[in-house]
Amino acid sequence: MAAEARVFIGIGSNLGDRAAHVGFATTRLSRLPRTRLLRVSPWYLSKAVGPGAQGDYLNGVAELRSTLTPYTLLQALHDIERAAGRIRAERWGPRTLDLDLLLHGQTCVDVPRLQVPHPRLAERNFVVFPLSDLAPSLMLPGGQRLQSLRARMSDGDLERLGSAGGTHDGAA
Repeated sequence: MAAEARVFIGIGSNLGDRAAHVGFATTRLSRLPRTRLLRVSPWYLSKAVGPGAQGDYLNGVAELRSTLTPYTLLQALHDIERAAGRIRAERWGPRTLDLDLLLHGQTCVDVPRLQVPHPRLAERNFVVFPLSDLAPSLMLPGGQRLQSLRARMSDGDLERLGSAGGTHDGAA
């Protein structure tokens, strides 16, 4: 059996009942085989990145422990998105649910279908801020400290909503 990795998943929604969609995602993440959902960051509102006029996103990050490979986990994330009604019609278009594999331990993957760490992680405050809420002392693959990345990043139009999404039964 594969070693357990500390995994972070970006969660976002900007179509329909955003809170219900991200809640659905966290519930489904907690039910993945060989995986424990540990914590969910506070939720943030952010402006959409992508084409056309889109509604604001509700964003957060989930922390997991998993023995699933990055590829198996990516497939599971796509299955959860489809179950939430996600249709992949337009790159960066509006979506009911967007789940991004941000980090999988210190694993680095760079193939057409999957890049870990997520290739735009360091550019997106709606990823860096909630990730930092969960793991401020995290060292990213390649040696960069998340804390220093956040310190240099503007919160821009990011709006933090209340307290953390919570700790889950699998918390260590």
